[in-house]
Amino acid sequence: MKAVFLAGKAISPSKVVCIGRNYADHAKELGNELPEEPVVFVKPASAIGNVLHAEHGEPLHYEAEICFMVASGKLIAATVGLDLTKRASQARLKAKGLPWERAKAFDGSALFGEFVPCNGSDGLELRLTLDGAVLQQGHTGQMLFSPESLLEEVSSFMSWEDGDIMMTGTPAGVGPLQVGGHYHAELLRHGELLTSVSWQAR
Repeated sequence: MKAVFLAGKAISPSKVVCIGRNYADHAKELGNELPEEPVVFVKPASAIGNVLHAEHGEPLHYEAEICFMVASGKLIAATVGLDLTKRASQARLKAKGLPWERAKAFDGSALFGEFVPCNGSDGLELRLTLDGAVLQQGHTGQMLFSPESLLEEVSSFMSWEDGDIMMTGTPAGVGPLQVGGHYHAELLRHGELLTSVSWQAR
């Protein structure tokens, strides 16, 4: 199974639960209505990767997200990650009212930094840069649905296994990956850096 890391220890999640349209500005930039309830989709464990590909049959878009690890029904750790998206395929599937898996759940479509223990989601902020220029930034206070409420909502219809990951949605500023670009993502709490990760797009 594909692994992520928590304080240096390898963890193999059974799944990655993702939330769409959880920032109002991002929903607007894609022309989507604001949801009345969380938009939930799932990536399989095989989607977890460690290489940032700029293409996978078509150009890929980056979506930086605050991510949590779940254990014993609680949010126990956090990091920053990328939800890679085949935007053209997603638009085609949405137009036909079809599921998004072909655009969202392909192998290598979920990348994560190292998880660090956390106590709740208050004050968490992400920042994504390309060659030093800020592409995306956002914080939990901007979310339409808080991580804690999302955990409870998903628990109402799906079982969490220890080590599972929840991706909580992306702020505005998504766009196509650039081959050779140096991407750097940070997770902060009240301005203090908790963890970071860098990739060069291939």
